[in-house]
Amino acid sequence: MLGDKVHIMAENDTAPQERLSGSVERVTFHSEETGFCVLRVKVRGSKDPVTVIGSAASIAPGEFLECQGFWHNDRTHGLQFKARQLRTVLPGTREGIEKYLASGMVKGIGPHFAKVLVKAFGEDVFDVIEHDPLRLLGLPGIGKKRLELLTGAWAEQKVIREIMVFLQSHGVGTARAVRIYKTYGDGAILKVTENPYRLALDVHGIGFRTADMIAERLGIARDSLIRARAGVRHALQERANDGHCAWPVDALTDEAAGLLDIPVPVIEEAVREELAEENLVQDRIDGRECLFLAPLHRAENGTAANVARLQRGAPPWGNIDAAKAVPWVEKKTGLNLSPSQKSAVELALSSKLVVITGGPGVGKTTLVNSILMIIRAKNVRVTLCAPTGRAAKRLSESTGLEAKTIHRLLEFDPQTFGFKRGKELPLETDLVVIDESSMVDIVLANRMFAAIPDHAALIIVGDVDQLPSVGPGAVLSDIIGCGAVPTVRLTEIFRQAEASRIIVNAHRINRGELPLKTGGTALSDFYFIPAETPEEIHDKVMQVVTERIPNRFGFHPVKDIQVLTPMNRGGLGVRSLNVELQQRLNAAAEPRVSRFGTTFSPGDKVIQTVNNYNKEVFNGDIGRIESVDSEEGLLRVDYDGRTVEYDFGELDEVSLAYATSIHKSQGSEYPAVVIPLAMQHYMLLERNLLYTAVTRGKKLVIIIGQVKALAMAVKNRRSTKRVTKLAERMAG
Repeated sequence: MLGDKVHIMAENDTAPQERLSGSVERVTFHSEETGFCVLRVKVRGSKDPVTVIGSAASIAPGEFLECQGFWHNDRTHGLQFKARQLRTVLPGTREGIEKYLASGMVKGIGPHFAKVLVKAFGEDVFDVIEHDPLRLLGLPGIGKKRLELLTGAWAEQKVIREIMVFLQSHGVGTARAVRIYKTYGDGAILKVTENPYRLALDVHGIGFRTADMIAERLGIARDSLIRARAGVRHALQERANDGHCAWPVDALTDEAAGLLDIPVPVIEEAVREELAEENLVQDRIDGRECLFLAPLHRAENGTAANVARLQRGAPPWGNIDAAKAVPWVEKKTGLNLSPSQKSAVELALSSKLVVITGGPGVGKTTLVNSILMIIRAKNVRVTLCAPTGRAAKRLSESTGLEAKTIHRLLEFDPQTFGFKRGKELPLETDLVVIDESSMVDIVLANRMFAAIPDHAALIIVGDVDQLPSVGPGAVLSDIIGCGAVPTVRLTEIFRQAEASRIIVNAHRINRGELPLKTGGTALSDFYFIPAETPEEIHDKVMQVVTERIPNRFGFHPVKDIQVLTPMNRGGLGVRSLNVELQQRLNAAAEPRVSRFGTTFSPGDKVIQTVNNYNKEVFNGDIGRIESVDSEEGLLRVDYDGRTVEYDFGELDEVSLAYATSIHKSQGSEYPAVVIPLAMQHYMLLERNLLYTAVTRGKKLVIIIGQVKALAMAVKNRRSTKRVTKLAERMAG
């Protein structure tokens, strides 16, 4: 019957509208970003399901569909119903209800409990969950805890669906609906309607452009002051995302005017309002008027004040005679310190605040261990920390003492969303050592330094030639550059380190020299494999990661090998390489979950992309997926032996990590590193980027790329100096 009708229908957008209704058998495809969906729908009068294409905020098998549209005979996919309007209603049949509940739409109900609920209550199950949930108690597997989870998830899902419909009605993808609900709760739609620009400030994953689109749909004028103010903040935040603490007023005004297509006088008025509201602060840097986001201005002032405070007074261990202490520690460790290390020990023992910097193989670890051994002999309380879990673990292994991440040391409090440790409740210690300090941004530095008590000393250890922090500021570089803090710069490579081509070549790159070629048949720890085109580089990366390194060196392709690439986009970018490496290394893993444009499976390597203080996982942490639980709507990731759970709606916090950007690799080390380098990366080819990538490899580094691209990266030192005022504040 349906077939007879189809042949006489027109196949274009001018076709007469038809109505179609039925239950969703399968969701073939659904984009949370755009709402676009391809559905298989069981329609009355048709033996086989029909394909329906349309747009829906959310859709699940079992739901009943009512749509208006037209039939279209697609050359590739055959007959399809293109829905111009698509409305879903909760299913009314037992089979449909079970399908819907089993789809994972409601957290806590998967295929098993869907069967249990439908068997007990039939078509009345939705009414029971909503109005008389206590009747669920006593069903197999449902106790008080699961009942709370289930009813809470049902209520949450209702609000989330309302938010989804609201977003989609304003032309916005619905993937972030869960985050909006978690941020604003039941009043989400009201709050967003009042000021849609707050989304860009409050909700991870929603940028200014999305908020701007909603604002336009809500009728907010494009030259309105509310839009101009939000745009100015957005332009400055973009500069902060690039690492700058501030930006010149005139340049920012022009940028915002161009970005928003708003006259300059309106932008200037917006800046005045933001200054009056103390969201922005104006300050002079090198004689030029600049604008700061208020938290970054506070952080710079606080950091400078704390550096000055910590330099006052005598070290807590009193006077130690370095001439006696150095031979004593050499005897204890069985290691002879070099002249530069002996001078460094002397400086550290006589200073309350000291910086130790240098590249790999120059003896930073030996130096720090010697200083700690001398100081601990005086019964001084020592606290060790680093910005990442992996860096803290390495510090602990090299010193034999406990080391924590800075976040854990400062004791994050989920109630106040702040740190417990600070000026009011300082750390109970006499000496703090911060390792991998090049990764510490200005906000974290301010929090960390504020928590160190007045009497205590501070040793800052790091490699100033690496990339600066992912977050805003250039803290280590500024502290060294201010000239007011005692600094040790180690440059001499130790004899045992000279055997490592990785270390030798890292120092060559840092001096602007090309790495040495690997000759002979003996295995080396450093290789450059030339390739002419991006396509050839791509193919060689795949071959090296999946076959050559595992076969020749015995490294595991997922656990041990890390691809580090300069950029996110393009054929040699993070996203493209991850999709292909996942396909080659973990294609068969089940079950899968797809969210935010990425498919995740057990065994996949993933990276946390934002700081999550509640879960105690931070930007750059790498783990492996342990399990995907469709019943509970949870994905579990193992981070160095610690399991962290994510709701499916939180999966925009993690990305695949078979390949990561070089920036994200800071503070981490990997047994083997593979680095693709092509001229298409030319905007990013800089010495400190390549140096950082090479120094991430512990046992093997392989660069695959164009000779010209390698030469450009080694030669290029144009690295843009970050706009900060920290060095000036400390010097002053």
